[in-house]
Amino acid sequence: MNYRRVFSLITATIAAGALVAACSSGESHSSMSDASKPTIPASANFNSTDVGFAQGMIPHHVQAVEMADLALEKTTNADVLALAKQIKAAQNPEIQTMSGWLESWGQKVPSTDVGAGHDMANMDGMMMDGMMTEADMKKLESSSGTAFDRLWIELMIQHHEGAVRMSEDELKDGKNPDVKALAQTIITSQQAEITEMNVLLTKLPS
Repeated sequence: MNYRRVFSLITATIAAGALVAACSSGESHSSMSDASKPTIPASANFNSTDVGFAQGMIPHHVQAVEMADLALEKTTNADVLALAKQIKAAQNPEIQTMSGWLESWGQKVPSTDVGAGHDMANMDGMMMDGMMTEADMKKLESSSGTAFDRLWIELMIQHHEGAVRMSEDELKDGKNPDVKALAQTIITSQQAEITEMNVLLTKLPS
């Protein structure tokens, strides 16, 4: 009998069992499932939460910019136009920043193509809180006038609330100080915009 081979098989079986147990022992609320978290040395200045935050927030921001572009194209409401410009101006640079972090860490950088974030079921197990589905975006694209403005604001509030929750998770479990600083910036700016949008909703004609 080849005892070395038997020992190797037993070791592999134990390791696989431990991995299954770890993956099924409970899920934390994060932008990546535990099974898809990258292996990162303990000495690194970032952890899997930082990676998951950047990989989830990039398509999240891409969709927000897409929504902002749609508002710039379709609305005549001065308040909505101003808010759309503000969102686009803030989030485009943040996309570039997060992409740069992932590249420097040797991690996968999500696509920034318009529409890439519509199908959340195909985003490598990442859960991007508050994002619009393809149906949501089509409904927004087909609306006009005050109906567009109202739907745009309602969907953007939902979108922002998701980004705030994702950022709160990063502050709780992240490691890299620059990533945590960006998460705090997102929380502060987007909570202020949520307040502004709730006020805008009350100003729209019924």
